[in-house]
Amino acid sequence: MGPGRGELMLHHVELWVPDLEGSSGPWGWLLTELGWTIFQDWPGGRSWKHGEVYLVLEQSPALSGDVHDRLAPGLNHVAFAVGSQDEVDRLTREAPEHGWSLLFADRHPHAGGPESYAAYFEDNWGYEVELQV
Repeated sequence: MGPGRGELMLHHVELWVPDLEGSSGPWGWLLTELGWTIFQDWPGGRSWKHGEVYLVLEQSPALSGDVHDRLAPGLNHVAFAVGSQDEVDRLTREAPEHGWSLLFADRHPHAGGPESYAAYFEDNWGYEVELQV
């Protein structure tokens, strides 16, 4: 029987990346800043955990491309809740030093609409993350 109403339902997210070591830098920094901790590390992958949910980066030999296309069918982005506008601002200032590029800079921090306060970043392989208050 699956989880009942109100119980955790997301177990993990797995992203196939073309460069595990390269991807682990930006993702590792961001996840650590958001309170995630390293969970697993093996020759083809690495994962971070927050509570009962974990996120995996894997460089699979079955990978068919070298860049993720967030505009194609499939994953568009991974969104994280951030505690405050100050935290979004701090992470936005620091992200470029850790391999993230700010998306929608002309509309930042309201790219999600006038009522939202968020930052949208992209790594070198086309993966997008959203940090939303």
